[in-house]
Amino acid sequence: MTDEQLEKYRSSIDNIDAALVHLLAERFKITQDVGEYKASAGLPAADLDREAEQVARLRSLAEESGLDPVFSEKFLRFIVAEVIHHHQRIAEQAAPSSD
Repeated sequence: MTDEQLEKYRSSIDNIDAALVHLLAERFKITQDVGEYKASAGLPAADLDREAEQVARLRSLAEESGLDPVFSEKFLRFIVAEVIHHHQRIAEQAAPSSD
């Protein structure tokens, strides 16, 4: 027995999930470039002012879109933490060896 309506919903969810994964991949490609730039320019991996601006901006967008702003902030902070981790690794790899 199949439920056609449920299958339609699930198909839509699968498409959205695929789009989210592709968008995240694209975002991380760009943040990789940012990390390399920061390392070469001697800039810190984290930018607290930028993070605060992004949180405020995305909370506002979430509210406008009917999405829980607390959830959107948690999601963004998770992504930002991963980006910072990547930037720190890039900086460590770019640092001259003390041998």
